Amino acid sequence: MKQPVLQYLKLFLLLGLGGVTAMHVPKQDVSASLRALSLDGHFSFHDLSAAAQDFGNFSCFPPVAVLHPGSVADIATTVRHVFLMGEHSTLTIAARGHGHSLYGQSQAAGGIVIRMESLQSDSMKVHPGVSPYVDASGGELWINVLNETLKYGLAPKSWTDYLHLTIGGTLSNAGVSGQTFRHGPQISNVKELEIVTGRGDVVTCSPQQNSNLFHAALGGLGQFGIIIRARIALEPAPRMVRWIRVLYLDFASFTEDQEMLISAQKTFDYIEGFVIINKTGILNNWRSSFNPQDPVQANQFKTDKKVLFCLEMTKNFNPEEADIMEQEVNALLSQLRYTPASLFHTDVTYMEFLDRVHSSELKLRAKGLWEVPHPWLNLIIPRSTIHKFATGVFEKILKDNNNGPILIYPVNKSRWDNRTSVVIPDGEVFYLVGFLPSALGPYSIEHTLNLNRQIIEFCNEASIGVKQYLPNYTTEAEWKAHYGARWDTFQQRKNTYDPLAILAPGQGIFQRASASLPLFL
Repeated sequence: MKQPVLQYLKLFLLLGLGGVTAMHVPKQDVSASLRALSLDGHFSFHDLSAAAQDFGNFSCFPPVAVLHPGSVADIATTVRHVFLMGEHSTLTIAARGHGHSLYGQSQAAGGIVIRMESLQSDSMKVHPGVSPYVDASGGELWINVLNETLKYGLAPKSWTDYLHLTIGGTLSNAGVSGQTFRHGPQISNVKELEIVTGRGDVVTCSPQQNSNLFHAALGGLGQFGIIIRARIALEPAPRMVRWIRVLYLDFASFTEDQEMLISAQKTFDYIEGFVIINKTGILNNWRSSFNPQDPVQANQFKTDKKVLFCLEMTKNFNPEEADIMEQEVNALLSQLRYTPASLFHTDVTYMEFLDRVHSSELKLRAKGLWEVPHPWLNLIIPRSTIHKFATGVFEKILKDNNNGPILIYPVNKSRWDNRTSVVIPDGEVFYLVGFLPSALGPYSIEHTLNLNRQIIEFCNEASIGVKQYLPNYTTEAEWKAHYGARWDTFQQRKNTYDPLAILAPGQGIFQRASASLPLFL
């Protein structure tokens, strides 16, 4: 492997001894300098359209090259190479996992995209024992982690609703789902990280070693380094799941019951809520997958309510413990104030439940309805203003479900680590709210983005105290407002680990410094 200095000298010769007088290095010179790097993998310079797309499906920023790394050293070499080009270069680097970003966050206009999934290998190692964990590549999909750990009767504690995402991608945000109330987000269940910083250094970090970088990278939106390996805490995995859905007619009972459940010592293992607007026959839609507790009551269920609230819960169990599970579930359900006719449940394997969204994905792909625009909006709302938020949004702004699920469920702040880069509201309990539409037919991108704007404007005018999850801002003032008192720390960490603002340009937080002065190598 060539040393970075030798690679830099090669760039020096390629660009000419007299220096570069423009802000942008010519594309052909960038390509030539990248080709000169000694790598285990390779660069692609043609047919890069896939790297200019993401799940959001309405942002397109083509890179100049895509790196398919064959090793961690390839990533470090590439980042170091760009770092050594200096502050006069505008070349940036984006680490792309499964491309599930919404607004171009995993893209790098005119820069380099690193295809992190190329790092998937046989290096995943499960370590059973008293405190079990798994070491896995940052480019590994969570579904692969689940498949591997289940061989040992183990599984990660905290999940996202969709498992076909990379470890590095979710840990750069937070990683939330219905287990978050108990175990915290995925970033609260990481023991160690290996990171390539914006200087090209490979650093191992943990709460005890290089802790500032460790906490910066978790929820850091890729701003401080590229996560190339994570050590994730595991727990014994159940074989089965009792999966339950019930309906509420009023928001107060719905939220109070959720908050009671997430504060109880003995409770469900997964708790999420949904908002259902102007959707008739909802119970009939459940029948293909769920069994009504009382079929007669379910058939007689009628309501003229425009807005309904669904509470979804699970209880993990092993087949030999089914009787105990039944008793625990019945005891918990007896404390809730749902509409009795709406109680539906089914028993599925642990894998089937965790990978439930992928099943829906396959059906949508078969109909050509998956690769469509997804102008999603994800919010974090304080408990103190959740009722004001619900009244303003669900009763006044939204007229229907807007062609996608609406999630809403509470989590406990005590399960989050405030040393990480994620921004959350004050108060012990806050709500995760997700508007997850697909822009189809009458639900155009413009229509949906306009609703998103109305929701944000309402939150600001009503002093809701909202924070965005998977934030998408366009100005420095908005980013400063998002981080609030933590902005200075965030900026200091950036200056320490990525001083030239090379990494994750698609987030739009920091811009690479530019200059018109000659670059003398």
